[in-house]
Amino acid sequence: MPNPFRRPVPAGTSLLVPALLLCLLSLTASQAIGQEAVPLTHFQKQMARIDFAFGAAGIMSSSVSGIEQRDANGMTTVTPSGTKTTTAVTGPTFLTISPSSTLSELLTLHYTAKPLLGYEVNFGNFRYAQNYSFTNTTTTTVTNTATTPPTTTTATTTNNPDILQSVQAGVREFSFGYIAHPRKIYGVQPYLGAGIGTLRFKPTPGGGEGLPFQYRMAYYYNFGVEQNFTGSASHFGVRVGFRQLIYLEPDFLTNYLTITRRTRTSEPTFGFFLRF
Repeated sequence: MPNPFRRPVPAGTSLLVPALLLCLLSLTASQAIGQEAVPLTHFQKQMARIDFAFGAAGIMSSSVSGIEQRDANGMTTVTPSGTKTTTAVTGPTFLTISPSSTLSELLTLHYTAKPLLGYEVNFGNFRYAQNYSFTNTTTTTVTNTATTPPTTTTATTTNNPDILQSVQAGVREFSFGYIAHPRKIYGVQPYLGAGIGTLRFKPTPGGGEGLPFQYRMAYYYNFGVEQNFTGSASHFGVRVGFRQLIYLEPDFLTNYLTITRRTRTSEPTFGFFLRF
């Protein structure tokens, strides 16, 4: 006997619900497939290992002193005058070079193949002044043969020859080296490295005293920390560090500025980096 309270079901309704479920499942599956990670190409993998940094460095070079090459042997003059003979012995000239402190722009490119295996290229540019101080001593001996026995008088004076006060020069650094990224410390990524490069010292037109430019080989080491702004997924970050360059003090191919002493330039650094 038919149930009077049962509503009639239209034809095809029993197939509609499974069809809707099937469409929903297929849509979900297609979205899941679309969300799967696309494999990176070889080029993309290489670019992901590169970061470019732009920053500033404080330039603080140590003072050096030595005997300048031109007067390395000193000078002796003998002047006879009647019964008196004056002998003046001027010792070697002692030169002290005191570089001024300044700021430098510093560009760095890192390629990190592995955490403990990476390479870096550095470019720096700054202007500073080399300040010079010359000092020598002269011992004067006067012998008088008019007395019996002959008398001798000796006096020593300190001289400050005004040969050259300072030279202003622009300096450009190009260097490359090894860089490593050890394990993070308290969530901050440390780094350290060392390398070799060249420094070009080019006297400026206004304050360079007409001296020629000169290249010096330099060695460096550096260390510091870096941190992404919003976690490891961010392409931007900040880097703080310290680097030091070691090189032969420039003499601009001039013998009276040559003392063959090595100097150190200390550079606290700060900058931002972009990781591709």
